[in-house]
Amino acid sequence: MKRKTTQDPENVLFTSRKEGTTAFLNLSENLLLRATELDRIDRLLDYLDRVETDDSVRTLIVAGSPEKTGEKEYYDFYYRLCRLKFDRNAIYRMYNAVDQFILKITTLPKLVIHVDSGRVIPLYLNASLACDYRIVSENAVFENAYIDLGLAPKGGGAFFLTKLLGKSKAFQFLLSDCGITASEAMAMGLVDEVVPPDQLEKAALAAAARFEKIPERTLAAVKSLMAFDNEELARYLESENRELMKIIDSPAFRKDLGHCPEE
Repeated sequence: MKRKTTQDPENVLFTSRKEGTTAFLNLSENLLLRATELDRIDRLLDYLDRVETDDSVRTLIVAGSPEKTGEKEYYDFYYRLCRLKFDRNAIYRMYNAVDQFILKITTLPKLVIHVDSGRVIPLYLNASLACDYRIVSENAVFENAYIDLGLAPKGGGAFFLTKLLGKSKAFQFLLSDCGITASEAMAMGLVDEVVPPDQLEKAALAAAARFEKIPERTLAAVKSLMAFDNEELARYLESENRELMKIIDSPAFRKDLGHCPEE
């Protein structure tokens, strides 16, 4: 099967390709810093729209970049906002982009598999929780980077984890300042498979092949039913943004972040 690859040199948010009935969405490193650019966000959402309407696509594999810098990426994003005197438009662009991506993934009438490795910040974990199946490499570590900055997780974490783990365990997880290993995440039910780093794509394709034995209409109907509470998710994401902005607007947050220009 001929491989089709799309790599726009001006688009550093993602690359994509298609092989047979499977579409691949590879997210770039430093995704947070890039997500404030509206044209790049639009390209990502347009790509998902094309996947949704492409009848030849049965599965979408969303892959996190192996070059992620973990907590550093998180800190760099907020330090950059600090240097820009906390441009609220830039913050909202990023938050709204995350919201649109999460909502789109949950309603996509295709199987969505998330694969990741290395240092995984909450944003990427939360995006994976919106997907249907999750595979991580043995070296994956989930980091709650927001705790050191006195923030809350962005991307539906509290919403998804409460449903997945129950309120008590979700509360403990969200407030843990210790990294969660791949094996621990597997035991908690946060991921479905743990494989060697060089086996991620192979494992994702194998999972896609298993699910593709299910009739398309059945899969689409099940996903539609499971997304029944998406209006609740949308309201939650709006509330999440409000809570985050309260923190970001506070003098205490800016002081704790440090190195901010004077108002």
